[in-house]
Amino acid sequence: MNLDLTHKTAVICGSTQGIGFAAATELYAMGANTVLVARNEEKLKEACAKLGERCSYIVADFQHPQQVEEAIQKWASHNSAHILVNNTGGPNPGKASEAPVDEFRMAFNAHLICNHIMATALIPGMKKNGYGRIINVISTSVKQPLPNLGVSNTIRGAVANWSKTLANELGQFNITVNNVLPGATETGRLESIMKNKAEKTGHSFNDVKEEMSNEVPMKRLAQPEEIAAAIAFLASPAASYINGINVPVDGGRTMSL
Repeated sequence: MNLDLTHKTAVICGSTQGIGFAAATELYAMGANTVLVARNEEKLKEACAKLGERCSYIVADFQHPQQVEEAIQKWASHNSAHILVNNTGGPNPGKASEAPVDEFRMAFNAHLICNHIMATALIPGMKKNGYGRIINVISTSVKQPLPNLGVSNTIRGAVANWSKTLANELGQFNITVNNVLPGATETGRLESIMKNKAEKTGHSFNDVKEEMSNEVPMKRLAQPEEIAAAIAFLASPAASYINGINVPVDGGRTMSL
């Protein structure tokens, strides 16, 4: 099975921590030149130092789509990528019925709009290279909406359908577009969600974590590296005929097929 990414270039968003950094680490180990994208330059420098000499970075804040567009267009004017991993932190928890309109607008910009900006800037290079992998890290909520994540449920669904549309359009160019759907994963975002739930319910953080773990058939939360493994496979030559799908990596938590 060909998992070699030597001489391939991967652009990974939200890649200074959590799932993004784990994905960058895996892709780097498979031979790819990695380009990390995040808003904090110091953290980007630290992450690149951990990976090695085949790592570079782009500073861009996904809360500001125009900044993202300027940064990726500047990079793409002199470079091309074979792999794009769209990944960014999720919206604040809460009920959809109680969410301010601005929360939907901000989430739409940070996820769908910025994903589209990144993809459209890099697609011409993928076409020229004859190899493209666009992998969107979203959520199992596209299959089964999650309680108290109303804005996230809504926006993730939009990203999933955008992704499927791109897959239909780009497959003829040997560019695949797929979504990875992480389950409950031990990241800073999940820690924040669990703390929020603990405060609202009066339960301890450990009780909330145990309850969440018990909802998974495997009785534990995922590690970022386990999500990264799925991302890396989809980025590889071995996944050449996998296109336009959602891949849950959730330990079996999602009730639907």
